[in-house]
Amino acid sequence: METEKQKKRVQIYVIATGGTIAGTAESSADTAYCAGQLGLDALLATVPEVKQLADIRGEQLCSIGSQDMDETIWLQLARRVNTLLADDNCDGILITHGTDTMEETAYFLNLTVHSDKPVILVGAMRSSSAISADGPANLYNGIVALADPESRGRGVMCCMNTKLIDAKDVVKRHTTDLATFEGDGCLGYVYGNRAFYNRRVTFMHTLYSEFDVSTIDRLPRVGIVYGYAGCSAIPFDAFVREGYDGIIIAGVGDGNIHRNIFPSAVKAASDGIIVVRSSRCCTGPTCLNGEVDDNRYHFVASQNLNPQKARVLLMLALTKTHDWQQIQQFFMEY
Repeated sequence: METEKQKKRVQIYVIATGGTIAGTAESSADTAYCAGQLGLDALLATVPEVKQLADIRGEQLCSIGSQDMDETIWLQLARRVNTLLADDNCDGILITHGTDTMEETAYFLNLTVHSDKPVILVGAMRSSSAISADGPANLYNGIVALADPESRGRGVMCCMNTKLIDAKDVVKRHTTDLATFEGDGCLGYVYGNRAFYNRRVTFMHTLYSEFDVSTIDRLPRVGIVYGYAGCSAIPFDAFVREGYDGIIIAGVGDGNIHRNIFPSAVKAASDGIIVVRSSRCCTGPTCLNGEVDDNRYHFVASQNLNPQKARVLLMLALTKTHDWQQIQQFFMEY
């Protein structure tokens, strides 16, 4: 017969997708490595202490470097996470993921997972075979946070370098540094065997999100065009010719659009293609009707979303509507 203590054990499910955390190199001093080489069992074996925190189960969804992450895997992942979290025997989910596109996957799940149970993504900046590999610590800290009841209801988070950062804010700011992941004020941090939280998010996410991908086989096509001095309209026009449903402009400053691209953007918006102004700047909002009259041209301002996350939200928004004003409202709320 089960004891009361056994009944209260936290049940954590781990989904592995590959990435640097599962990467290996020929020697511990090599900076070159192959991502996604270790399977889930080998990853968990690096941190046997997690078994003291929770009962751990898991699966290998894929084994890729996250530069190869795509919408097909996102849809599979969202459906799998929702199925698992609907089970009373699952209290939270840890996803091991490459760092290159971790922020995009986290934000996609933040909008498509419909549960208040915690979901945390972890990765590594050094391969599993490197000197002072950071993967085991990130994995352990992620499990610590999942096992903490205070993690419930905070949306999808990333746990990297002891920080707990919400999916909307998290950004990879450095190509190689261990402290690459930052946000506009972290939700909290992990120390020892506890998670400590400083704040809660106020925007819509997870349980309160209206985006449902349970019956969707493919997402609308959305591309990103990068702005720079003297930039060409060729990439923008190519997306239009290919029949893309939406285009994000990673503009300069407050989402400003070069004069070479502006006419193409105006025509695309008038033809029903959703054009979103974002910014190539690392921080700061792209304000509605800031230096560009969005209402006049029917552009959408990304607000606090960078180009890659604006793309995620636009793809999901386009599954609901093609009305630019309604899509702008999504950008204000999510």
